[in-house]
Amino acid sequence: MASYAQQPGSVEGVVEMTSKLSGSKPVDERIQKLIDQALYAEGSPTAQKIRNFFNGTWLGEPLHVVLTDVPIGAWTVALCFDALDSIGGNREFAFAADTSLAIGLLAAIGAAATGLTDWSDVDPPARKMGLLHGALNLGATALFTTSFLLRRNKARAGGRITAALGYGVMTYAAHLGGKMVYKHRVGVDRTDGLAFPENFTPVLPAPELADGQPTRAMHNGMPILLVRRGQRLFAMAETCSHFSGPLSEGKLIGGTIECPYHASRFALEDGRVINGPAVHPQPCLEVRIREGQIEVRRPPLGRRRPV
Repeated sequence: MASYAQQPGSVEGVVEMTSKLSGSKPVDERIQKLIDQALYAEGSPTAQKIRNFFNGTWLGEPLHVVLTDVPIGAWTVALCFDALDSIGGNREFAFAADTSLAIGLLAAIGAAATGLTDWSDVDPPARKMGLLHGALNLGATALFTTSFLLRRNKARAGGRITAALGYGVMTYAAHLGGKMVYKHRVGVDRTDGLAFPENFTPVLPAPELADGQPTRAMHNGMPILLVRRGQRLFAMAETCSHFSGPLSEGKLIGGTIECPYHASRFALEDGRVINGPAVHPQPCLEVRIREGQIEVRRPPLGRRRPV
């Protein structure tokens, strides 16, 4: 993948070049570190619960993606009612437009909070794009807020124009958000599409798996995490579902494995997410020892994901 330094015409390239010339860390990295210090709160359990909520760990999907639909939809409806109001001059259309605008502003608070929490764990190169995405959304929200205030002061024409400008900025910000998902795979399940053996297949000699030591085994180029705890064996996808961290380099905490990248924790028993920022569970495999070899296979259909 080409670096941003090779793309001087892009906004991200300008940020990168400016940072290098000044001899400082990139702006996005410095901002992210400050946010991390606030959000992680030195490992506070309360802070972790708040992060789990904003990440959407409890939902099984990124909460930010769900909440962004509300302001986008509300502001789209507001512009539609603005158009009807300007054509017919119906006061009911004006009231509907103002109400939709207010709903969008309220929903934008939740979308911003969840988006900021997600962005605090985003790695380059998507980190710069995420910063621009967030800044544009803040700008759009500021324009919609201005529009709402103008309407309250009976300057409806100015309010409509400002709302239209805000909608344009929001649309480009949404484009960048989609690019982050589809190009950089932010928020997607990084284990989706991994091919595990359908039948029991040997992946590691049993004596090579030490007790309490997360170990990587390979099957056709696919990494598999193996863990022995006493007489029990566990196997799951070694690639973290959040940002592809190598779980074999993580640490065991009770009956869980913690990712070395962003400290997501998964239950060894069934792969469910214990702590975010991950929201997608880890695929678990059936495992056994036969003739001195550790063998794994994909569970039968219907038992491949924790409920």
